Amino acid sequence: MITKELIAPKSIAVVGASNNTTKPGGKLLKNLLDNNFKGDLYVVNPGSNDVQGVKSYPSINDLPLVEMAVLAIPAAACVEAVEILATQKGTKGFIIISAGFSEESEEGRILEQKIVKIIQENNACLIGPNCIGVITYAHTSVFTTPIPKLEQMSCDLISSSGATAVFIMESGIPKGLHFASVFSVGNSAQNGVEEILEFMDEVFNPETSTRVKLLYVESIKNPDKLLKHASSLIRKGCKIAAIKAGSSEAGSRAAASHTGAMANSDLAVEALFRKAGIVRCYGREELTTVANIFHCKPMKGKRLAIITHAGGPAVMLTDALEDGGLKIPHIEDCEAKTRLKNQLFAGSSVENPIDFLATGNAEQLAAIIDACENDFDKIDGMAVIFGSPGLSPVRDVYQVLNEKMRTCKKPIFPILPSLINVKDDMAYFISEGNVIFPDEVLLGKALTSILKTAKPSEEKIFLDDIDIPEIRRIVDRAEDGFQSPEIIHRLFAAAGIPMVREITVATEDAAIEAAKKIRFPLVMKVVGPIHKTDVGGVVLNVQDMETVQREFKRLIQINDTTAVLMAEMASGIELFLGAKYEDKFGHIILCGIGGIFVEVFKDVTSGLAPLTMCEAAAMIKNLRAYRIIKGYRGKNGVKERKFAEIMVRLSTLLRFAVEIKELDINPLLGDGDKIIAVDARIRIEKKSLP
Repeated sequence: MITKELIAPKSIAVVGASNNTTKPGGKLLKNLLDNNFKGDLYVVNPGSNDVQGVKSYPSINDLPLVEMAVLAIPAAACVEAVEILATQKGTKGFIIISAGFSEESEEGRILEQKIVKIIQENNACLIGPNCIGVITYAHTSVFTTPIPKLEQMSCDLISSSGATAVFIMESGIPKGLHFASVFSVGNSAQNGVEEILEFMDEVFNPETSTRVKLLYVESIKNPDKLLKHASSLIRKGCKIAAIKAGSSEAGSRAAASHTGAMANSDLAVEALFRKAGIVRCYGREELTTVANIFHCKPMKGKRLAIITHAGGPAVMLTDALEDGGLKIPHIEDCEAKTRLKNQLFAGSSVENPIDFLATGNAEQLAAIIDACENDFDKIDGMAVIFGSPGLSPVRDVYQVLNEKMRTCKKPIFPILPSLINVKDDMAYFISEGNVIFPDEVLLGKALTSILKTAKPSEEKIFLDDIDIPEIRRIVDRAEDGFQSPEIIHRLFAAAGIPMVREITVATEDAAIEAAKKIRFPLVMKVVGPIHKTDVGGVVLNVQDMETVQREFKRLIQINDTTAVLMAEMASGIELFLGAKYEDKFGHIILCGIGGIFVEVFKDVTSGLAPLTMCEAAAMIKNLRAYRIIKGYRGKNGVKERKFAEIMVRLSTLLRFAVEIKELDINPLLGDGDKIIAVDARIRIEKKSLP
């Protein structure tokens, strides 16, 4: 819960304030004073009557009623302070910047829990402990710098780490990025990233609310809440980019399946962000670059014109954009192209990139931008690269760029790398409210990340011809552990997932009878060993009874084999589907190219159950091996919609059978619109792990 007293308090008490501005309590008070907090400001410091010109109270008991309090005192003293403030002083907003809580020891964790209990019992809210504080349009309750220029329609920053919040601001401010609020949540004892996002969603006003949200997340405690409110904000017109730091391999150490070996919490985060429509970033520079793109006009297509006076950066930008799926289209010969070339110096190029040389001037840049805006139809946006070799003043170039960014309907991305040669001109350009991009490759990668981030998925579950009651009957009666082929067949039949005909046999005579029913050619596989091919437990293209008898005798002798599976022979492109249950997130679903290569190349994409058809289709398209699925060198491909439907059916099965902890379908053979599961493993676990 976030209270109005935290966001816009009429009074603030700084407990532990100091005249020493190198101490957190001293610097925080200085920031409040320097940034003109307009409410009543109180200080508690028993050793001084006056702190930085503010009257000091010797004890919290002596304070008048106060709406918000910032605590910069030892952890052991915080419980009593919070209790007095919450129960006697009417305080509803708390920021505890002190460390020494759950991040440090068990004793600290107990103190933290006591504080949260008091705050919740009094309908108050807490940020921290172990944080740098909060910045809103009403107050700057942080003990760090820089304090960014606040603009209501710029961006909100929510960070698990206080230091990282500072570094993100230091990355963004020189690029022209402004902030509307900054929340450093620290230990997130009561309110974490998810709760701040929930508050922003609940109070969202299309007329006044900030449309860009930046997140730095170290631990996602409530994935459902993050998904719900991030998706809601994006549907309301917001744009969200996030860094999720850290990934875990612990979940895969004891895994027995391909999926279990590959799936981890980081893939779950990837899937969660994709489902919500969040642009995932991997560093501060990338995050602030994405934020600046969010502040530019949106591109309505994938076609970009590169306007440059330097060849090298244009080449690097072209590579980054085309690697990511954007297009640098050739500008076709036309009257406008000829007219533009006549306005440029000899040696200039009006292909794409459009290079108007190191000696190019402001008038020429204006002519190029006008041509891209009005005359060249196959252009959706412009990247303008303009630095300075230090030969002549370039203020007029930046003035033209400033004007065109306001008047053009197509977005212009200003790549201005001359941070030293023309720093005053850069300062002018930023002061006009513009953002800049110092690095062309970062811009290219950020545009790619935004392009590949889909809108939030629909909130519905695919149920066509899926027998949910039958799925529950099968799972309720199943034993824990890896399931028999018979149970797997029944589950897949209930979900509408096609499988090859199979018969499990334990004797040679039964193998002969099964071969007669299935007919040749067929496949024989051991039942029991986890990785059948590793132990020589798979025989393909069996054509006669003599081979059936011989191979049965061999297969049944392999260690851990309990039976032999006789199956019809299928052919096609080998695909892979898998799923693993991840605590808090639910089932992660993986898709990729199958066979023995799934673990070698690890070319998989992930999604969270339940999937929609759009999500499944995006997962397929994002595979590096997508060209194989489409078909190549005259070979038949796989019908993508059919593949996506099987993925969606699988996700619905898992949605209603959470006891399935690991699942592999490998291979899933695809030939046109015929896609059939050949081998599958399912592990059910009903008992809670110790």
